[in-house]
Amino acid sequence: MYKFNYDIKKDYPTILAYLKEFKLGNEKVKQLTKKDHLYLNGNKVLINNSLKKGDILTLCLDEDEKIKPFKSHLNIEYEDDNLLIINKGLGLAIHSDGAKYQDNTLSNMVAYYYQKKNLNLPVWYLHRLDFDTTGLIIFVKDPLSMSKLSDELASHKIKRDYLALVSGNYQADEVINKPIGRDRHINGKYRVSPTGKDAITSVKVLKYFKRYTLVRLALQTGRTHQIRVHMAYKGHPLLGDILYGEGTTYIKRYALHSAFLTLNHPISGEEIKLFSKLPLDMKKLVDKGN
Repeated sequence: MYKFNYDIKKDYPTILAYLKEFKLGNEKVKQLTKKDHLYLNGNKVLINNSLKKGDILTLCLDEDEKIKPFKSHLNIEYEDDNLLIINKGLGLAIHSDGAKYQDNTLSNMVAYYYQKKNLNLPVWYLHRLDFDTTGLIIFVKDPLSMSKLSDELASHKIKRDYLALVSGNYQADEVINKPIGRDRHINGKYRVSPTGKDAITSVKVLKYFKRYTLVRLALQTGRTHQIRVHMAYKGHPLLGDILYGEGTTYIKRYALHSAFLTLNHPISGEEIKLFSKLPLDMKKLVDKGN
């Protein structure tokens, strides 16, 4: 069983009123407040109990299936009691797919990190990055933070911007508003489709090179392969993207990096702004140019 402690910063008429501030659904409220799962200053209480400033509320949650720890180094950009933000490396899956990637994913590495720190915590990632995408990814350590940030991610209050190298010379800044759906002919591929889901990507040109362009991309929606599909649709697929473009001798994967992250802390409300430098393979192409 996991136990999560929360320092109460002001008075609340009921525990339920406090929980609802974190956008918890009714089912999750039931999980966290059932018998022997709810404590106030170390004593069992009910959900209609009031809270006072300075109280310690303890929520308990039954354990999920344990993730097998995998020993590896993590590049941690930010950590506190509620968040673990990691700079993901190249060629790394976020979680097991039950086949190819099983026990050596980023989630397994986080499980090992928690074990090493003697932290009894669930391994929860807020969002995902594709296998070959590098950069910033958020793991969350407690259920209230997870609920609050999931809501803010869905309402686009968390800002995630990417740096990418795209083939050719992208002409000008623009906003691409084209729906995306599955490609019926190729499994695992997506395309711009009038029957697809809304997808909006903002493009800002940063630097031109002879054969490619450095751009900054902001997502207003979060569709699968959104950046890759939109760039290919515009005739400027990501450099090295063999699914939506073609291979290149410049780089061995598609050139996409999750570089900028801005969010409000789920508990304190404080703004967190992070930047992750380009990985070596992309940096070399920007430094030397082609």
